[in-house]
Amino acid sequence: MKEVLIAIGIGLTGGLLSGLFGIGGGVIMIPLMIFALGYTQLQAQGTSLGVLLLPVGILGVWKYWESKNIEMITALWIAGGFVGGALLGANISLTIDPNLVRKGFAILLVGVAFTLWFKK
Repeated sequence: MKEVLIAIGIGLTGGLLSGLFGIGGGVIMIPLMIFALGYTQLQAQGTSLGVLLLPVGILGVWKYWESKNIEMITALWIAGGFVGGALLGANISLTIDPNLVRKGFAILLVGVAFTLWFKK
């Protein structure tokens, strides 16, 4: 049961950040859509989520399944949490000032970069 709760927590966290900031590959795609395509922050986030839906993930899952490198039960629990977190994050994101969302996204990017830079 502990693993299930951890898996759901991981999914909720990933989903929340995905719904709130559009991450999940979006760390690269969102800034490019903003700067190269002139999208707003929210347009870039929504588009990123659309890109990452079924067409991208299914091929990666298939390859990992073939090589027996996927824990499907855990993945399903995380996915359940991710769905709930993404819905919550999207609802929050769409009810607050888009400038605040953009600034929150920037803080997240700086935090990730800082952590990766100093990781041993």
